[in-house]
Amino acid sequence: MNLLKVVYSFRAAFRGAYLVSKERNMRFHILASLAVFSAGLFFGINKTEWILVLLCIALVISLEAVNTAIELIMNFIHPEKHEAVRDIKDIAAAAVLVVAAIAAICGAIIFAPYVLNLFLLSAF
Repeated sequence: MNLLKVVYSFRAAFRGAYLVSKERNMRFHILASLAVFSAGLFFGINKTEWILVLLCIALVISLEAVNTAIELIMNFIHPEKHEAVRDIKDIAAAAVLVVAAIAAICGAIIFAPYVLNLFLLSAF
């Protein structure tokens, strides 16, 4: 494999990550991910919990990137307002919402015992 092609593909991927990071919803997901990551460090979650947290973060951020790509494609193909374009964008956004909601539930399941322990220990 040509090393130059590999370098260009990584450069394109990093450029894409930068472009997507400018999206408002992506910034929210990144901030939420940093908060969850910090909570994981603070509470000392175990290896299995880290794997689940990191998978949830990756899934939400990746799907938000796909959603952004779909929106850009639809705006490029059909810049005028159109019901079908709106529906396509809404479906992509709904996919992100579902994954983010499930990730939040996973986070609650993982972190609730740690938070409760913290409050119980501080009560005594």
